[in-house]
Amino acid sequence: MFNCDVTSIDLTPLPLFSQQSVTTDALPARASADSTSEPALLGIPEWLSQINEDINRALERGVNIRQLVGARSEAIDELLIALFYWFELDKTDLALFATGGYGRGELSLYSDIDILLLSPDEIGADASSKIDKLVALLWDIGLEPALSVRSVNDALEAALDHTIASAQLEARLLVGNEALRDMPIQIVNKQWSPRAFFDVKMEESKARYLQHNATEYNLEPNIKTAPGGLRDIHIIGWVTKRYFRVGKLYDLVQQNFLTEKEFDELSFAEGYLWQIRHYLHVLTGRNENKLLFDYQREIAQLMGYETQPDDQPNAAVERFMRDYYRCAMQISTLSEMLTNHYYETIIEPNLPDDERPKKQPINARFNRVGDHIAIAHHRVFAQHPESILEMFLLMGQHGIDKVRTHTLRALKIAARGIDQIYRDNPVHKALFLSNLKEQNYLFHRLRTMNRYGVLGNYIPAFAQVTGLMQYDLFHRYTVDAHTLFLIRILHRFTDPRFFEDFPLVSAIFQRIERKEILVLAAMFHDIAKGRGGNHSLLGETEAIEFCLAHGMSKADAHLVGWLTRHHLLMSMTAQKKDISDPEVVTVFADLVGNVTHLNHLYVLTVADMNATNPQLWNSWRATLMKQLYSQTRRILRADIDAPTNRQDMISATRKQALKMLDNVDNQHMNREEVLRLWDDLGDEYFLREIPEDIFWHTEAILNHPPIGLASNADSPPLVVLREHRELALDAVQVFVYTQDQMNLFAVTMAVFDQMNLDVLDARIITATRDFALDSYVLLDPSGTLLVDEDSQQELKQRLIDAFKAPALPKLVHKRIPRQLRHFEVKTEISFEFNDASDQHIMSLETLDQPGLLARVGQVFLQEKIEVHAARITTLGERAEDMFYISDQNDEPLSADRLSALKAALLASLTAPKDTSRG
Repeated sequence: MFNCDVTSIDLTPLPLFSQQSVTTDALPARASADSTSEPALLGIPEWLSQINEDINRALERGVNIRQLVGARSEAIDELLIALFYWFELDKTDLALFATGGYGRGELSLYSDIDILLLSPDEIGADASSKIDKLVALLWDIGLEPALSVRSVNDALEAALDHTIASAQLEARLLVGNEALRDMPIQIVNKQWSPRAFFDVKMEESKARYLQHNATEYNLEPNIKTAPGGLRDIHIIGWVTKRYFRVGKLYDLVQQNFLTEKEFDELSFAEGYLWQIRHYLHVLTGRNENKLLFDYQREIAQLMGYETQPDDQPNAAVERFMRDYYRCAMQISTLSEMLTNHYYETIIEPNLPDDERPKKQPINARFNRVGDHIAIAHHRVFAQHPESILEMFLLMGQHGIDKVRTHTLRALKIAARGIDQIYRDNPVHKALFLSNLKEQNYLFHRLRTMNRYGVLGNYIPAFAQVTGLMQYDLFHRYTVDAHTLFLIRILHRFTDPRFFEDFPLVSAIFQRIERKEILVLAAMFHDIAKGRGGNHSLLGETEAIEFCLAHGMSKADAHLVGWLTRHHLLMSMTAQKKDISDPEVVTVFADLVGNVTHLNHLYVLTVADMNATNPQLWNSWRATLMKQLYSQTRRILRADIDAPTNRQDMISATRKQALKMLDNVDNQHMNREEVLRLWDDLGDEYFLREIPEDIFWHTEAILNHPPIGLASNADSPPLVVLREHRELALDAVQVFVYTQDQMNLFAVTMAVFDQMNLDVLDARIITATRDFALDSYVLLDPSGTLLVDEDSQQELKQRLIDAFKAPALPKLVHKRIPRQLRHFEVKTEISFEFNDASDQHIMSLETLDQPGLLARVGQVFLQEKIEVHAARITTLGERAEDMFYISDQNDEPLSADRLSALKAALLASLTAPKDTSRG
């Protein structure tokens, strides 16, 4: 894309001044300084507009973006030089410098134009007046410069700020006092020692990384400041220019600090980001550096990523983002390596003896240098190819997670030699498998393998998914980053710091002896993505082949393959099926087969869900997973008390709830009235609720004035709230007990929507005496519902008032969030009849949108549909919800009613929406 043969650029400007020479005679007649008329702007806005248009056309013709970035910088140079003379600043002792990115000669269309006017002494009134006129004109013509005006003494003080010092390191004299040409860098050298400047820039870099989740793989990356962005290249220049006193990055090649290949890699990746930045500026008309969903499709098209005939809808933009992520990883890897190289070669030799890292031999090929590993001599990998994998195993065995720079450089070269002959070598196979068995620092070791080409060359299929992303809000990371993060989470299950977050799964994982089984399943579970077809089935085949080729037993190989094939089974069952139905759990147990499979699948699933998008993992999903695991385990262990049908489940639940009641001294409840109430509540209630919630509901109902009796005609519906039962701080349980009526679900959803509460789960049950028992699990984005009494009372009162009004609930109009506007999710509705409950299960897949459940509830009300339960699942931009429904008489719906319901829902959910940018 960037290999063009163009050697000249046609950037013919308007006749403001000649590109070859700049004189004040080229400017229009002088206008008064305070004039705002068009002549006062000297025709510069039109000239700048023409320059930008010429740059756009040149890029379309295939001119290298690097030339264009430099050309715009040169054009601004000439403009500022002309204006320096125009305002007679040449008659002062000032020097005009380009600083920052402009100082490097790098200007995109709307880049900041950083300039410094430097004076040897305090600036006088005459010079100050001229500067004011220059600044006013620059603002009037739309350049909005970042202008600093300082004396040398002021610059000395200002340079104590490392960000200002960094900009001054890039200072390039444009015009003016020649005696000050080297003053900016001399000031930085005076104020900062090499070590102090290095340390502060590394701290700045660390803080910047944390602002972007310490990953190159953000869904909407900032191409300037995120890991792998342009700033990672700048930091190489800053720390090295302070020492080597060079002007351009290529000068570091001549200093033998940077290799030609490393320079080429950085240069190509930088050019790629510059081109993205150019189009971001074109599309937004401003200095925009964030690659939002709003722009990704358009920029992919402008960059030449075309949709192929057999492509999926998002294939072109996914290819574009894959290339971006690969560039970002290359930049961040080189930036980390080269800044470490600077420390090891420049800073470290000058440290006091007690601060220098000590070298200790590990074996004949490797040394430990401080907390790093290093090859003993530069021929280690060439003479002993197996040492590539041996090094990572030693890192685990000796508790080392870092590698010296000269070793990384040698590793990167050696990794290119990993071919099929290397992969077929039994020694290499044994070493690779041993690496996976060694759990210490496994994530860090695999991350280094991935970044320096070892992992992708040893497992070529892994190289295919490096940088591969899915254009949605659910899959937060690229496939390779997600896979390694999954392995990192597996390790957390052995870390006491995370036991409280994952109590059950941690206990199970620690009892699994062959942890490499799960590591291999993690590595292969998504390895076939992006190829078309079922990635789970393709991955299963490759996983089994890999395991058998590495000498694993057939049983172990097929367990890895089974986990790869079924890695989505448990999460889909828990989130999309009614796991309170014993028959659903029994079918799942039959598919799993034994407790060993169950234990491995549970651990893998929890880790996978967390590694896909940590923001979507919450205590409600954790509860569903734990419930499915516990029920399945009882069946697989042939527990004689395990319920195997609906009636057994109901009896077991009542028995457990009654046992809880007997263990509590509560004067407001006695066994007889509890049993009478339970008889009235009906079987469905005990099928869908768990004993802890039944106890909570029972206590609340019996302590509330009876509803519906003549003696208590004014008794309001019961609405009670509490923290989610798994001690979650992000979830709220709401229980409603009231007389049944048709609009309960619709008005409840409308109230939740009005109060900005997200529904995770809903259980709508009608008791035998026509009372509704509705239980909801909510997410409270504001986090105030459980701690603010006023918010609680507002929710209760709104629900009570809404129950009294039989009219259709008024929906709140909300704009679709910016991120959701850029996704197309086809609305699909299907129905399945459930013999056990004598109800239809309606599955709804659609774009997640404000007020979705409120709109669905309104349609149910219009179509006279009774809702008995709901399972609410949001996966990024996609809502996948289930509803158990019947008619008003609890009878199954006819085919005509189902067809009418589907049509009404499609009409409501696919109506035109506001997609304007905002």
